[in-house]
Amino acid sequence: MTAPLKSAAFLKAITGPDDELNDEKSQIAFIGRSNVGKSSLINSLTRHKGLARTSALPGRTREIILFRINKSVLFVDLPGYGYAKGSKREQEQIQLLIYWYLFQSGYAQKKVVLIVDANIGLTESDRNMLYSLKEHHKDIIVVANKIDKLKKTKIKNALEDIQNIVGREMVIPYSAKKNIGTGILMHELLT
Repeated sequence: MTAPLKSAAFLKAITGPDDELNDEKSQIAFIGRSNVGKSSLINSLTRHKGLARTSALPGRTREIILFRINKSVLFVDLPGYGYAKGSKREQEQIQLLIYWYLFQSGYAQKKVVLIVDANIGLTESDRNMLYSLKEHHKDIIVVANKIDKLKKTKIKNALEDIQNIVGREMVIPYSAKKNIGTGILMHELLT
């Protein structure tokens, strides 16, 4: 069921137009709030523990990070949004970079993976991103990350709450720590 992962490598960090994005490779964008676990998700998905840098301090990434997957796909790791401790100017620059890539650049994404915290649900900034993605007709997969932090009795309700908000978009329960959802997500992204 899982699409085969043959190779995964860091390519480069960018802050604007780049020839790699003009290539014929499929682009899969990963977006979510700061501290939602994007880097851990990419590492677990690719089975490369140190591929995407993780940090205990949220809001560190201020660039778009490109990873080459199977020599034919680009994983595009966008900076996290909604981190309140950066300066207003830094927050605006991150927001502009995200919106430029997703909505203004003309680059086509095969899929956009919106990562939310299963324990918290969709925050206001998550909802704003979801509505912007829908408004621009993006093919969205919502990943309910950190599902392992929920009590088993609360998982069903948490997932139903997320699904009710996102509507028809696919919601995948995920845990990088417990390897939950990796096969399903990789299958959806590489097939």
